[in-house]
Amino acid sequence: MVEPVNPRLRFRQRSVIPGFGLTLGYTLTCLGLVVLLPLATLVVKASGLGFSGIWDVATDPRVASALRVSFGVSLLAALTASVFGGIVAWVLTRYDFPGRKLADAVVDLPFALPTAVAGIALASLYAPNGLVGAQLAKIGIEAAYTPAGIFIAMVFIGLPFAVRTVQPLIAEIDKEVEEASAILGASRITTLLRVVLPPLIPAVLTGFALAFARGVGEYGSIIFIAGNLPYVSEIAPLLIVIKLSEFDYAGASAIAVIMLGISFVTLLAINLIQAWSRRRFGYV
Repeated sequence: MVEPVNPRLRFRQRSVIPGFGLTLGYTLTCLGLVVLLPLATLVVKASGLGFSGIWDVATDPRVASALRVSFGVSLLAALTASVFGGIVAWVLTRYDFPGRKLADAVVDLPFALPTAVAGIALASLYAPNGLVGAQLAKIGIEAAYTPAGIFIAMVFIGLPFAVRTVQPLIAEIDKEVEEASAILGASRITTLLRVVLPPLIPAVLTGFALAFARGVGEYGSIIFIAGNLPYVSEIAPLLIVIKLSEFDYAGASAIAVIMLGISFVTLLAINLIQAWSRRRFGYV
């Protein structure tokens, strides 16, 4: 007769590396000190205005315009980076061509490049007298010092996230599955939509979330190319810096709390969609 296994003993046997209690305590401590405590301090600082004061800040026309620019352009830039990042990841993973390793290394440049340097480079390139800006000006397109410049900068900083999150999964897709789909009579579009894309959706959503979050909080690479015109191309992080320079710490904290709330809700929705896609397509 087989004796029943103690559930507590079974749980202990699953842990190969000891120290769960210690590592859990270390994790919670670091999370509290590095993330939760600063955010709580920010909320306490903004709470001095009261709910009505925070609402007045949120409904201020200049603040509302800056928030629309930051979140609206970030959303559009993250979508663009996800599409083109997926294409770049596919090319770098599936094809062998001269300079592929160099191109793969260039993808990571926005990670290492100081944001101010990136902003100056983009502004010089897309200015009306720049190499690309001059050509765009001939057809009536003004990129620098407009919301289009913000979009360019956000795509620049968000593209590496889209590439690096998708690239490992593309490498894991077995080419034999694609060949089997073709043998069974599926067209290239059907193979792409039914075979290739489903396992990539969670990674694409992850890259989108990271690019979106980076774009919302970006400052250095944007201010040089945005023009920073109130109600036109002024971003919320710049408005926070302006409030701080005016010693309006409560107002700056209120804008930061508003951005924090919108970002949290948006990222939570993206994570829920990502979890649903994992269950829907059977990937964990």
